[in-house]
Amino acid sequence: MSEKLIANAGMKQLSTGDLFRKNISENTPLGIEAKTYMNEGKYVPDSVTNGMVKDYLADNHENQIFDGYPRTNAQAVALDEMLKDINSQIDKVLLLNVDSKVLHDRLTGRLICPKCKRSYHKVTRKPQVEGVCDFDNEALTTRPDDAPEKISVRIKEYTDLTEPLIEFYKAQNKLVAIDCNGLSSDEMYEKISEAMA
Repeated sequence: MSEKLIANAGMKQLSTGDLFRKNISENTPLGIEAKTYMNEGKYVPDSVTNGMVKDYLADNHENQIFDGYPRTNAQAVALDEMLKDINSQIDKVLLLNVDSKVLHDRLTGRLICPKCKRSYHKVTRKPQVEGVCDFDNEALTTRPDDAPEKISVRIKEYTDLTEPLIEFYKAQNKLVAIDCNGLSSDEMYEKISEAMA
């Protein structure tokens, strides 16, 4: 969904996964620490994540999509403070409700272009040429944290750590819930666009 919003609505995406991978590839101290958690499918500690996000937001906070952040109440509080410091704020928080089995199937079949970050699926959204991105001919990859055993860890950690954010953003009157079960990618995009209007 993010790539469609970037292409059609002029938005930018903050992906903590991308921030982690950048720091890992540059072998920074934060990247080395983040890698150990990511490879086990666990959340990266707030202190590491918040430091990376704060640096990014200094020049990138308008028309921003937050993807994979915040994931805990502590991160949400920290994000509010970071945005307040630069006279910005979150306008809406979208809760995309998806059955855990559907989510598991989507993630285990996901393929990612390492260059443009577009995502594909082995069954439902295949590239024109198997294993190759339609847009830049890069070889598609599978994320290490999309392995089945790591997805189970991620779903449990979501339940324990991220679900409390539903109440956090409800209290701020920013939460918009969207039932995504049974929707195609295009239908999900329409629902998201309506919610953001």
